[in-house]
Amino acid sequence: MGVQKMGISDTGSTDAARVLDAVATDLLIGGSWERAVSGATFPVHDPATGEELTRVADASPEDGQRALDAAVAAQRDFAATSPRDRYDMLMKAFDLLTERIDDLALLMTLEMGKPLPESRGEITYAAEFFRHFAGEALRIDGGYQTAPAGGARFLVTKQPVGPCLLITPWNFPMAMGTRKIGPAIAAGCTSVIKPAAQTPLSMLALGQILIEAGVPAGVVNIVTTTDAGGVMEPLIKSGKARKLSFTGSTKVGKVLLEQCADKVLRTSMELGGNAPFVVFEDADLDEAVAGAMAAKMRNMGEACTAANRIYVHRDVAEEFAQRMADTMSALRVGPGVAEGTQVGPLIDDAGRSKVVDLVADATERGARVLTGGTAPEGAGFFYPPTVLLDVSPDARMASEEIFGPVASIIPFDTEEEVVEAANDTAYGLVSYVFTNDLRRALRVAEGLESGMVGLNQGVVSNPAAPFGGIKESGLGREGGNVGIDEFLEVKYIGISV
Repeated sequence: MGVQKMGISDTGSTDAARVLDAVATDLLIGGSWERAVSGATFPVHDPATGEELTRVADASPEDGQRALDAAVAAQRDFAATSPRDRYDMLMKAFDLLTERIDDLALLMTLEMGKPLPESRGEITYAAEFFRHFAGEALRIDGGYQTAPAGGARFLVTKQPVGPCLLITPWNFPMAMGTRKIGPAIAAGCTSVIKPAAQTPLSMLALGQILIEAGVPAGVVNIVTTTDAGGVMEPLIKSGKARKLSFTGSTKVGKVLLEQCADKVLRTSMELGGNAPFVVFEDADLDEAVAGAMAAKMRNMGEACTAANRIYVHRDVAEEFAQRMADTMSALRVGPGVAEGTQVGPLIDDAGRSKVVDLVADATERGARVLTGGTAPEGAGFFYPPTVLLDVSPDARMASEEIFGPVASIIPFDTEEEVVEAANDTAYGLVSYVFTNDLRRALRVAEGLESGMVGLNQGVVSNPAAPFGGIKESGLGREGGNVGIDEFLEVKYIGISV
């Protein structure tokens, strides 16, 4: 399939063309790269220009079924592989990701927009999931004990859940893949992966690496498509898959849960967030601003863990907001491949339009714009780093994910008030707390209704820690020593003696 070398921003255009030429653009089914049955393709665009980078295969339901059939056919033999073999595959993939970090980062920046340093950071983060779960493959445990009444023994073992359906988002197109594929391989599960249509290239490049790392044919299959529902629903309802792992919006997650109910599929759901970021009056403001920048501006704010509601004690709200505005206004906005860029474009026009609407709504309700607040004209889907002070709790951005570089600051007066406000949401993924009072820190961290809490830190994600939320932010955990359990079934064998 030919590559149309358009939309490659000025810096590094030769490297960009080389990287685009090297990436696969077909479907990975049963260890082979195959065109869609219909021959259909769809374009991948550069969000910095809006222009086409290349085209990839557009899978139909028939293609999806072929991929699942390949995963089913490979399951028995792969489940029988030794933990050491699975360890070796994942460590080889870790090494390849690490060796090719520059090319993979460039590819990611071209299709997703984030600055190259952030893309390199994501590749490093993504690779760590393979290294972490390589170790977990060797530590799958069980148990053996005497029955309390005697006369029998209890043997407990763990087995792969079976073929898995893995659906990944566009905002972290490599790391969200390795966070699912790593434990699936470690547990002995085959899979069909459907990456987001906006960013399929990173996953396709990862498929090439997994083949090179020695993952057997059919163990990892990749289907790219513009018809996500049409392709995935029949697979979910087929009864052939035994697990679904999804990262994306709560709205879509609820639909998928309904579809999984018919065949009682195991599910892992990493869904939307509405993260509160709480700054008390005794906090170190330098640390708090640095933490807020990390929690807000990672990935241009396009993250489910992004600080969505920044609650600052009224005594320090003005000072905090001004420091935040000074820091945000100094950031350099531009194409992710350009030297010195700190803030790239948003993913597409729909994403930017939502940010524009949310800012307009907040200002109409009395929020003050300290910096930014107006989308620039010209090519690409750029939005400037923006700080809003005195955002009304009734503003849409207080209840909806912003998914953009907008800091929404809401003053508060008491601990009880801010904990109640922070918990007043259907979501519960992550919260952030900045205070130097140890007792308060523990009280608030334990009182916040979220699956994760960052205490005096603005980034909590780590491959060795359990990632996930409560309420409408999801089910299950990814990463940590519990992440592999999501891909294992516990089997109890009673033995008469």
